[in-house]
Amino acid sequence: MTVAVTRERKRVWRAWYLYDWANSPFYSSVITVFGALYLSEIASADAKANFTLNGDRACTDSSGASSTLQNCDVSLFGLQFPAGSLWGYLLSIATVTQVLVLPIAGAIADRSRHKRRILGGFAFLGAVASALMFFIAGTNWEVGVWTFILANIGYGGALVVYYSFLVDIAEPDERDAVSSKGWAFGYLGGGLALALQLGFFMGHEAFGVSEGLAIQICFLTSGIWWAVFTIPAVRAFPQTHVPKSGERGLSVLTAGFKELKQTVKEARAYPLTLAFLGSYLVFTDGITTVVAVSAQYGKDELKYSTQVLIVTILVIQFLAYAGAMIHGAIAARFGAKKTILGSLVAWVVVLCFAFFIEAGQPLQFYAVAVGIGLVLGGTNALSRSLFGQMIPEGKDAQYFSLYVVGERGTSWLGPLLFAAVGQITGSFRYAIIALVIFFVLGFVFVWLVPVRRAIEAAGNRPPAVL
Repeated sequence: MTVAVTRERKRVWRAWYLYDWANSPFYSSVITVFGALYLSEIASADAKANFTLNGDRACTDSSGASSTLQNCDVSLFGLQFPAGSLWGYLLSIATVTQVLVLPIAGAIADRSRHKRRILGGFAFLGAVASALMFFIAGTNWEVGVWTFILANIGYGGALVVYYSFLVDIAEPDERDAVSSKGWAFGYLGGGLALALQLGFFMGHEAFGVSEGLAIQICFLTSGIWWAVFTIPAVRAFPQTHVPKSGERGLSVLTAGFKELKQTVKEARAYPLTLAFLGSYLVFTDGITTVVAVSAQYGKDELKYSTQVLIVTILVIQFLAYAGAMIHGAIAARFGAKKTILGSLVAWVVVLCFAFFIEAGQPLQFYAVAVGIGLVLGGTNALSRSLFGQMIPEGKDAQYFSLYVVGERGTSWLGPLLFAAVGQITGSFRYAIIALVIFFVLGFVFVWLVPVRRAIEAAGNRPPAVL
């Protein structure tokens, strides 16, 4: 490999890292923090504004007495539901929409000569839709529904194509390190953007803006961040993708639909690839749930203040950068599979420690946040790169669409278990420890998958260290 080739390869890698940096604020800020805080409040305000005293049940409890805003009913597509439930339902709708759209996007991307244009198109759709959430104000929560769904389509579609580029830009022995660094820079970018936005939000009075307008500005800046950093990233990606098939023009679209159907059938010929994907879907559901419910656990079970929860979120974001880099270094020596298995053991230890946290002891909560951060980024990053080794040539985007769709499609199991155990036992301590089952099962399933044989069965060269 010449010096020029090495420099060009590293330039493309830096661009790949930069896109993870670009899109991360949508997840860390819009989804994790501000969307959950704001949309239900806007919907509740709308329901309250429409509430009358002539028998309207929009804001009444089961006894007929006036209730809280969170119990006010709103209507969408002819269905009525409590305003406080809007965010949960919206996340579900966005997930189902991705399940329908992303496999088609992956099939088309694999057959197109301009894969980076498809990545850019999805990215800018998501960025613009995210920025348009700025106009959610007063009682017009419906604007948030449509813009959030479009932003999720853009986010998921771009991720499918972005993941598939890993196979194009890195050799088998390089992918663990490249994937880990990409994930690390994503958490660093998302953490930095969230820190700046939280600083602005908490000091909004000093800037002369209301709390609502501060959140709207955070939506806007998340979209701008996404778009601005996407431009140099996408421009540095390979200009022309050479698809395995020869279709062009409109035939790419029609062939994409046909290819998707064929891929689902052919995937059964790679049972070891599907076995690893299934293993990943088990433990990633646990990971997603731990991150999603950590604030609720701290607030409702341990009675911590909002400031403690904000610090915890930021600790996880920034430590995930270091964790992903550490995982990449360990995988280079011991292999991705062994590193993932070790990481899953660490997840079990972290959850066991979380079970014994004492109320009113924030330092213990921060210690758990450190543990989550150190294993969060690396587990996912190595799973992504290892799965990429098991994909048949020319099917990268399609299989990664199954990867993303499966991840989204199973993400309800963990929250359901957490909620059910919490309701049955009356304690979120037992709910948090119940999530250990995802990591134990994930460990067993990953351990049983012969990854070298899976890579060879897909027609690929295994890396030197597995």
